[in-house]
Amino acid sequence: MSGQTDKPISKWQQRIGYGVSDLACNLIWQMISLYLLFFYTDIMQLSASAISLMFILTRFVDGITDLLVGYLIDHTHTRWGKSRPYFLFGAVPFALFAFLCFNVPDISANGKLIYAYITYFGLSLAYTVVNVPMASILPSLTNDTEERTALSTSRKFFGFMGATVVSSSALVLVNYFGKGNQAVGFKIVMAIFGVIGCLLFFFTFFSVRETAATKAEKVSVKEIFTSLKQNKPWLIFALNILFMWTGFFIQTSALVYYYTVVVGSRALSISVATIMSIVPMVANFFVPFLAKRLGKRNLYVSASIIQALGIVIILLGNINHGIILSGAVVSAIGYGVKESIYFSMQADPVDYGEWKTGVNVSGSLSAINGFLGKVAQALSGGIAGALLAWGNYTPGAAAQSSQAVLAIKAMYGYIPLLLIIGSIVTMLFYQLDSIYPQIKQELEAKREA
Repeated sequence: MSGQTDKPISKWQQRIGYGVSDLACNLIWQMISLYLLFFYTDIMQLSASAISLMFILTRFVDGITDLLVGYLIDHTHTRWGKSRPYFLFGAVPFALFAFLCFNVPDISANGKLIYAYITYFGLSLAYTVVNVPMASILPSLTNDTEERTALSTSRKFFGFMGATVVSSSALVLVNYFGKGNQAVGFKIVMAIFGVIGCLLFFFTFFSVRETAATKAEKVSVKEIFTSLKQNKPWLIFALNILFMWTGFFIQTSALVYYYTVVVGSRALSISVATIMSIVPMVANFFVPFLAKRLGKRNLYVSASIIQALGIVIILLGNINHGIILSGAVVSAIGYGVKESIYFSMQADPVDYGEWKTGVNVSGSLSAINGFLGKVAQALSGGIAGALLAWGNYTPGAAAQSSQAVLAIKAMYGYIPLLLIIGSIVTMLFYQLDSIYPQIKQELEAKREA
């Protein structure tokens, strides 16, 4: 059994250790999600269309590496387990490439673009190495579905904490360290968050144990895809990933633009970003209680409706700060609950696949989920860049064209709303919750035998 050479740990130590991995991830990746597009267009003066193409190409190429890492995890067998070693060896490259993305040298425009391609791809690859194991390790930490929800809740609590730190402090720290030079400020802040994130991943490695019974034989690529093809709950879940994360990424990338250009208050973007981090962190505590009573699918759908309502309130609020902040709170409640239960749900199709086909492919399934997330990120980056180019957005201009304003509104509100509706409709077909107790019982009997 994996992890038996390590010193035993308590349930709460493992919950904290697992949760801290998402704190580490968010300290780094939230900087990328919130500010990298803005950094490229407004500070490095790279064209929006060129960055749009870069996001699309890099994301699709990087998505292949997700599948590779997942395959490697399924074929990794060490005294530390299958997924756990990747936290140890991926932490430093992840932090290093994040720093390099915000440390663009003073060279020609084409040189800067080539540099952006190299460092952004390197960052995405390093992110894959530490992020795919965060999902693939969950079935190996426990067989208990309620404990999986508790672990996922812990993960999202710390994840939202990391997002809160970045959204509430990053721009303030950029101004403080940059002293008027935003390029220097972003470089220093990313270095600080990168070092902290790296140390936190080390803490995760030493604080979790892969002790749950899982099948350890090697699985061929053909067996992996045969198993996934027969996994109807995962196929539905996978389609939902595209709706959920495309909406999330495109709205996140539009945050600074929307509140600067449409609302006329860049400072309000900090307040909204902070709300979107703190409120989910609080709402996250209620997820285990609500999931037990409503079921995971029903809770996901209900939370999505609340999130959509919040976005509608923000849009109707126009430039009224009070209404906007109220809508942000409502949207944040829905988003926080939805994302937390989403990560808990990821582990259940793994069990369904093993029950249905006899093959456990947690690494590959998590990797394909990650690949779809990268596709969503590519789509959102491409759509965002294309819309900014279509709207003739002018970086740093005091006034933007009505077409640019419409493009930014679409990025922040209209498109995310449509994708949330698509997500809700898709998840209505997800029926795993009703048969999961039977699956769990039969799997446990088979593992004991």
